[in-house]
Formats: sequence, C-alpha cells, structure tokens
Amino acid sequence: MRRSLPGRAMRRSLLGRVGNGELLLFGTFLAVAGLAVVLITPSGGLPASQAATPQGWTQTQYGPLSPADRDFLVKVRQAGLWEIPTGRQAQQRAGSKRVKEVGMHLVTDHQKLDVQVRSVAAQLDVKLPDQASADQRRWMAELSSKSGADYDRVFAARLRQAHGKVFNVVAAVRAGTRNDLVRSFAQRAVEVVMKHMTLLESTGLVDYTTLPEPPAPQ
Repeated sequence: MRRSLPGRAMRRSLLGRVGNGELLLFGTFLAVAGLAVVLITPSGGLPASQAATPQGWTQTQYGPLSPADRDFLVKVRQAGLWEIPTGRQAQQRAGSKRVKEVGMHLVTDHQKLDVQVRSVAAQLDVKLPDQASADQRRWMAELSSKSGADYDRVFAARLRQAHGKVFNVVAAVRAGTRNDLVRSFAQRAVEVVMKHMTLLESTGLVDYTTLPEPPAPQ
C-alpha cells in the first residue's frame, strides 16, 4: 500500500496537469472568439445589419439620403420660385437688351429644372416649399421698384450673388452625396448654375468686389 501511494499521487498530478492544459486551451478559444465578435461588430455594439442610420438620414432605393441632399432640393426649388418671375419681369422693366435675353434664359432653364426637382423630390419623399425664401422675396420687392438702367444693375447684382451662394450648395452635394438620383440631378443643376453665372457676367454689370470671398483652403 505504501508503494502504491506515490503512483496514485503521480497519476493525480498528471491528471491535474492535463486538466490545466485543457482549461488553458478552452480559455484561449474564448479569447479568440471574443476578439472575432469585436472585429465584426461596428461601434455601438450592434451587428452591421442592426447599426443605426445616422440622424437625419433615410434609406431609399437610390441610396442613403442625407439632410444636405434634402436642403439641396429645397434650394433648387426656391431658386426657380424667384428667378422665373424675375426673368419674366425683366422683359418689361429692364433697359438693356442683354439683360432681357439673360432673363429669358433664366425663365426657360428654371422651368425645366423645376419639373425635374419636383420629380426627384416626389421619388425621394422630400417636401418642397411653395414660395421663395425671405431673402429672395425681399430681392423681388426691391427689383419691383426699379426700372431701366437701375433695374439692370440690381438684377445683375442680386442674381449673381444668389447663384454664387447656391453653387456652393450644389457643388458640395454633387461631390459628396451617396444617393444616385440626387447625384444625377446635382450634375444637371451644377451645369445650369454655372451657365447662369456666366450669362449674368456677360451683361458687364456684375461688381465682383461685392461678391463674398471664397472659403479659405482646409
């Protein structure tokens, strides 16, 4: 009996060592599995399929729609709401033939653009305004009090400034939108805004010193 005790003790020791090895192996498996979960889970602790959509964004069949995309559609719609009647008004109040020609281009182009923006907005479930912005209504009132050469000067100044502002919005959306439908429409809008800036400058009445300075490079 005394001789068998060392053997039993040795066996218990060996079993203990094997058990410890198995525990170590199992612990390693848990660590690796835990790491895998962390790697495939996005920030916030949810699987990718359950990750929350950024605030203000919505999913559409054309891709994600951002607040900037919606603002772009609103601004294009508002541009037409004041440039179409102003272009028509120029036919009666402008003193320059060139200003009248530019006014007709604004009418024609924005009529087409307005049809397109309303179609895009309907497909993306974006509500559009039915009146121009407060600034645009103020400009329309200012122009309504002018005629002849005075009208021409204010017409060129206000519309060129307005196109410069909306161009920044349109160009930013064209460069960064994730929505295919918005990207396609933004391409058309960029072309129209650039065309109109060039036409307004062709009147020779734009005072470039009154235009806001471009943003500083990042």
